[in-house]
Amino acid sequence: MPAVLSPATAALARDLADLCVRRGLICATAESCTGGLLGAALTSLAGSSRFYAGGVVAYANEVKSALLGVPGDMLAAHGAVSRPVAEAMALGVRRATGADVGLSTTGVAGPDGGSAAKPVGTVWIGWSLGGESRAELFRFDGGRDAVRAAAVRQALEILRVVLRGPSD
Repeated sequence: MPAVLSPATAALARDLADLCVRRGLICATAESCTGGLLGAALTSLAGSSRFYAGGVVAYANEVKSALLGVPGDMLAAHGAVSRPVAEAMALGVRRATGADVGLSTTGVAGPDGGSAAKPVGTVWIGWSLGGESRAELFRFDGGRDAVRAAAVRQALEILRVVLRGPSD
């Protein structure tokens, strides 16, 4: 991914930042397949400390468990690229940072590592807010950089929609 955000991703990050500031919310990120790109998108904005606590890049399962509290039996049963793990990562980063909102990415960016059940481009994006944690499955096309960039854009969009709520 280029060092400079695409205009669409930059606009999403700005919108999300504005929503967090208006609602008085602090967010944090837990990333696997995006490797810190989501946090980088949020911290590319001046004043990001007003809405962003920080993030954990948890590529290894051991880090997911040790820093984010993802249970080892969950990882063994479902694999790192799964709904329960994405949800646990989002909740875990909230707990680790004291943030109000957690946002997570876990997936197969490629070019290797895919399987019939989880092909390259498979990404789970999770979020946690209040007493709720959820995750959605996406399949992105393209090479490694394209999958990672698409996951960042989609994660920002998901959280933006969640924070807007039904009346916004």
